[in-house]
Amino acid sequence: MILAGFLLLAVGAVDLVRQFAARRWIGYLVVAVLLLVLGSVGDALLPMLAALVVGALWVWCMPDDRPSPAGFWPAVLLGIVGVGAVVTLPERSGAGLIGEVWHLDSPVGAISFDLAVLVVGAAAFLLESANLVVRAALDGEHTWRPVERRELEPTPADAERADGESSASASEPTAIDRRSAFQGGRLIGPLERILVLMLTLAAAYPLLAAMLAAKGIVRFPEISRGRETGARAEYFLVGSLVSWVIALGAAFLVWWSANG
Repeated sequence: MILAGFLLLAVGAVDLVRQFAARRWIGYLVVAVLLLVLGSVGDALLPMLAALVVGALWVWCMPDDRPSPAGFWPAVLLGIVGVGAVVTLPERSGAGLIGEVWHLDSPVGAISFDLAVLVVGAAAFLLESANLVVRAALDGEHTWRPVERRELEPTPADAERADGESSASASEPTAIDRRSAFQGGRLIGPLERILVLMLTLAAAYPLLAAMLAAKGIVRFPEISRGRETGARAEYFLVGSLVSWVIALGAAFLVWWSANG
């Protein structure tokens, strides 16, 4: 359990740090110090060291400014390792120095230090890291994105600017930051995944089904505009299903750790 918690916490933390491009190195240093402190006081030095290595590899394998060279397979490997650690490794009998003073109650009973690390790590991963996984899945399947269509289709403003230019320069697409297509999803996606995690752990399955159905209803007008090629529907389905699988996988890890 503690290994999975540290891995998710490291990956989720470095991806949150990457949102502050100007001071990334400071954020990475803070994350490393935080992991070192938690690993020391929690008697989890080996999981902490593994988390530092995995966090560094994740930053390299899953860049946030260009398509991932490894696709979404680093996330698949991380999921396999996390599930394997939770399912096969026995629960620790103690949590080092912090275990002597740790006490956290909840409506479902006492929460151990290891379980708390796992919950925080899963939540951190769902906030930003899952966005990178969804984007890598869309890139890997060459799924159509709205921003790509806007790059290829000239706008009236482009046509006006092209009046005084040569035909060669007018045919070049305007450069658009591909991350701009995900600004809405970067907020909606994390909120949706956190809700899926909470509703699943609370066994509120009717509410979960209603929320997922409501998303499809709200997005139906937009999806229906691409019925000729099915591109919008594919974009919606791939992104949504990958996002939901990640959230349900995190809920499984937390549930198994709490009840295993």
